[in-house]
Amino acid sequence: MRTYADRFWLRSYGPEVPGRLTYDDATISDLLARTVAVHRRRPALDFFGRTTSYGAFARQVEVLAGGLARLGVRAGDAVAIMLPSCPQHLVAFYAVLHLGATVVEHNPLYTEAELDAPFRDHRAEVAIVWDKAVPVVERLAQHGAPVRHIVSVDLTTAMPATKRAALRLPLPAARKARAALTAPNRGTISWADLASGRPAPRHTVSPDQAALLLYTSGTTGEPKGVPLTHRNLVANVRMGRAWVPGIVEGEEVFLSSLPMFHAYGVTMCVLFGVHVGARLVLLPAPEIPLLIDAFKRITPTFVPAVPPIYARILDETERRGVSIKGVRHSFSGAMSLPPDLVRRWEEATGGLLVEGYGLTEASPIVVGNPMTTRRRPGSIGVPFPDTEVRVVDPDDPDVEVPIGERGELIVRGPQVFHGYKDQPDETAQTFHRDWLRTGDIVRMDADGYLTIVDRIKEMVVTGGFNVYPTEVEHVLRSHPSIEDVAVVGASHPDGGEEVAAIVVLADGHSLDEATLRAHAKESLTPYKVPRRWHKVDELPRNPMGKILRRQAARLLDHHG
Repeated sequence: MRTYADRFWLRSYGPEVPGRLTYDDATISDLLARTVAVHRRRPALDFFGRTTSYGAFARQVEVLAGGLARLGVRAGDAVAIMLPSCPQHLVAFYAVLHLGATVVEHNPLYTEAELDAPFRDHRAEVAIVWDKAVPVVERLAQHGAPVRHIVSVDLTTAMPATKRAALRLPLPAARKARAALTAPNRGTISWADLASGRPAPRHTVSPDQAALLLYTSGTTGEPKGVPLTHRNLVANVRMGRAWVPGIVEGEEVFLSSLPMFHAYGVTMCVLFGVHVGARLVLLPAPEIPLLIDAFKRITPTFVPAVPPIYARILDETERRGVSIKGVRHSFSGAMSLPPDLVRRWEEATGGLLVEGYGLTEASPIVVGNPMTTRRRPGSIGVPFPDTEVRVVDPDDPDVEVPIGERGELIVRGPQVFHGYKDQPDETAQTFHRDWLRTGDIVRMDADGYLTIVDRIKEMVVTGGFNVYPTEVEHVLRSHPSIEDVAVVGASHPDGGEEVAAIVVLADGHSLDEATLRAHAKESLTPYKVPRRWHKVDELPRNPMGKILRRQAARLLDHHG
């Protein structure tokens, strides 16, 4: 009988993709150095048309590292970054690693409430922050976070001179655009001051040292630090390189609109793109005007994104008559990819759009569709090289389920992390022996293709981001009109989910959605705020009193 140990999925690989790779002790800084040695004169960063060569980029990294060293950053320290996708973000990321320190990525739109626990956990004394988000970090420092130095970043300084001049015009539209991008700050260290002076020498670190710390809340809603080592990240980058043999190093153009505080964005844009010497077309947000302007200016050859972004690009370019022909490779993750969207995208581009699957704890990619016509829309694909998977009984992970039957996906490989920061109990629950439990119920077919059919975890995936019900429920329960609430995922026509709140109202109160949304936005990032609201008299609970969210979701269907 065929077993998962047979790795029978290898026969579904592209013809040039190996099942095993060779790894060395390279760090992320080593990967950058190798790219710069070969592609020094080629464009690395492209921000609204202003380009920076790989040689100039490497120099900026060294100089900023010198500035960080003057602030006291040393090997092993944590440095927080809160920036949109922009040149300064990549320079900061690699400068921190240049010193042997650890990058801690945060969403620059998060509220103080969302950032308080992570900042107290990682204890970064230096934070490199989008100037519009500086007040949030200042309040964190005032309320006990150990931040001593805030480096304020004005995104507009990286733009072309003509665009900067346009933002300074005394016109309402220009003032509005500038206000959306930057805000004045006093009492912080300016990026310009830090990014000048003497460069710092590169610090040699072990590949097993943490390069990146990301926070994920899991099913409990409590933040957990996910340390990813240089070895984890380099392994995933090299797997990705092997997965797409059609990549031409030094000649690719990557559309880099994914948020770099997300594991998917870090690996695809910050690491993989640099590893292959690509020109990274950076967008501070995946907004349609920015995306269309980018396509009109230069055709990306590689587009990593999430399904709603592909759909918006298609709809708007079709409406405007803008060609996207020439995109050869597109890799979708974070949420289900509708087969009809694959068909439309491939017809419009002449290239391939494939779906993959991963999780923060695995750097993040573990499964992908072959970047060939063997890809199967509707499936998340087959395991990456050197990635072992099993489909097991969720109640007894030692028991493999037969091929074709439902079970929990567990994985192991060099990209998988070793455990949460300072949380041994959570780590023990996440691993079964040395296998990472994904919490997703899948089915593997006879060719090794996996399909997600259910989720043990109760988090909601909306627009490619994870929303943890406990966190949202805690905020909503603080409103006087709500007696009880269950937050669940409601299906969305684009194949993803949207956040829905099923509420039991306090006596004498009515359901005022606008007021509740405003209340939620005081503590939550907009994508976490429920978009659908339903009133019920009672929420289903188990004998211990725990809300049964799956049953609550069925109430949503009943009332929808």
